[in-house]
Amino acid sequence: MRILSKDLRLQDVTLMYLTVLATLVVILVASYKVDPVSSSKEISTPGSTSASTSLLLPYHMPLDPHGHLQLSWNISYALQELYLELRCSEMKHGLVLGMSDRGELTNADLAVLWDDGHQSFFGDAWSDNEGHVSLDSQQDYQLIEARQTPEGFSLLFKRPFSTCDPQDYIIEEGTVHLIYGILDQPINSLQQLNLSLIETGVQRALLLRPDTPSPSLPPDVLTLEVLAPDVTIPTQETTYWCHIYQLPPKMPKNHIVMYESVVTPGNEAIVHHMEVFECSPEMSTVPQYSGSCDSKMKPASLNYCRHVLAAWAMGAEPFYYPPDAGLPLGGPGSSRFLRLEVHYHNPLIISGRKDKSGIRLYYTPSLRRYDAGIMELGLVYTPLMAIPPREKTFQLTGYCTSKCTHTALPPGGINIFASQLHTHLAGRGVRTVLVRGGREVEVVQEDKHFSTHYQIIRMLRKMVTVLPGDILLTKCTYNTEDRSQPTVGGFGIMEEMCVNYVHYYPRTQLELCKSNVDPGYLQKYFSLINRFQGGDACSCGQNSVTEQFSSLSWDSFSGEVLDSLYSSAPISMACNQSSARLFPGDWEKQEIPVVASELQRPRYLCEGAKVPSQSSQPTVL
Repeated sequence: MRILSKDLRLQDVTLMYLTVLATLVVILVASYKVDPVSSSKEISTPGSTSASTSLLLPYHMPLDPHGHLQLSWNISYALQELYLELRCSEMKHGLVLGMSDRGELTNADLAVLWDDGHQSFFGDAWSDNEGHVSLDSQQDYQLIEARQTPEGFSLLFKRPFSTCDPQDYIIEEGTVHLIYGILDQPINSLQQLNLSLIETGVQRALLLRPDTPSPSLPPDVLTLEVLAPDVTIPTQETTYWCHIYQLPPKMPKNHIVMYESVVTPGNEAIVHHMEVFECSPEMSTVPQYSGSCDSKMKPASLNYCRHVLAAWAMGAEPFYYPPDAGLPLGGPGSSRFLRLEVHYHNPLIISGRKDKSGIRLYYTPSLRRYDAGIMELGLVYTPLMAIPPREKTFQLTGYCTSKCTHTALPPGGINIFASQLHTHLAGRGVRTVLVRGGREVEVVQEDKHFSTHYQIIRMLRKMVTVLPGDILLTKCTYNTEDRSQPTVGGFGIMEEMCVNYVHYYPRTQLELCKSNVDPGYLQKYFSLINRFQGGDACSCGQNSVTEQFSSLSWDSFSGEVLDSLYSSAPISMACNQSSARLFPGDWEKQEIPVVASELQRPRYLCEGAKVPSQSSQPTVL
């Protein structure tokens, strides 16, 4: 065969043909152009016009209070990728979806869609410490599809969990603070965009979820709906509404096997999270209160309704118990009274909106093999544990010691399958880890971006078995930069907690495994600091611990010494039975457990290998 007077073999011609074809495809994908995103035309990348219908996106949540922006997503753990679809019912000139540490508009990792009045662009960007947006030199958000649908505009894209790009947010298990924005006018270049000058908002989500299939429900399953009684949502941004629900008299023991949210249609963007608590079994009556949880009219006895049965937050899927366990409901030793708590987030101050949201419990009279239990880990609610003021990062650790687990757990141990982390407003992170033989062996639950405004029971991707003699450490990270006085432990919202409510089976008598610093050693701290600051050596017995903390002059020295005390002083253990009594034994002045080896962070796919070069230019739609 002769082409241009040169002899070529058939395989050479074939290779040339395939090379040219591949080059044309690359050029088409890189330069495919359509009208701006405000156009009514369908917009899609070549060869993927049905991508949104073929890609399963099982997780959903509204982003804005109007419900105009909807987020759906799915996860590939094998590829370490997240697939996201952003739907907008009223598209203008672009969208922003980003992630930042606490929902700040500054130093955020962004996916941006914008138009300049002629063309539309999609790109990976970031904001600086003033909110100015710049295109990222490494484009890690990859557009899959953009199109107009009867319901509005749809943008489908993906991103790795970690990109090894210092400008990018690492997507991990735990709370992700999502920021969103709408562009209402064209911009000539992305550098013109400042997030503080557009309509934005913040939403929280658990983007990474367990990938195990949900178990089937038994044929004799029954339902019980614990709902708000047609509440008129108050015309204020934040409301916690409490309602007492009464179970039928003489209800026999059942097992809760699943629960899910029941949100009044139209209120999906206002009902932020909900919890159902069981009251103390010792309470024969509970006032039939329905009103603000913060009201002075709320009966004090409702504070004893705090045993968590169910918790849901916006975007959460139905919660299933393992096939061989269920949470007891009714029967001897349980309470007839439940407290429903609904958090309404109403930033638009919508008035006259009625709500009957709550939680639907699925239960069965056919008892499963094991009762599930709930155990409190972390710190005792006490002012002995305090956080100095003006601290960017301060950590406190609660211990469940080997002595307690050896005393209270059965020979085969227990299996933790879910947990609910909890701090108050100063909390920034929570981590519970299992220690065996002086070595960290498994993380039970960790949230590096924890928010008290996102309370949810989290299923573990892998069940954790705790054996007698094991140790469970729960470490909480706090920020008090905005506070001038120390923050002590306690029940008040301006006080602090450090708790992990772990859900496990088989149920044992161990209901609380927590610690606090030995009181005597804390008094030694007060004496030392007072002498150093030129005051009285000790005010022991004269002032409360809270008053003693408040009387100190807080500086770097007093804060560092307190941190050192909490890291080395003996502890008092609360190894409590469900009756609230301590297990037999001496639980005072216990040595802090020694951890000789800490777990290493798992490696991401982009680490340890050459990172493929990414385009530095946005995608032209």
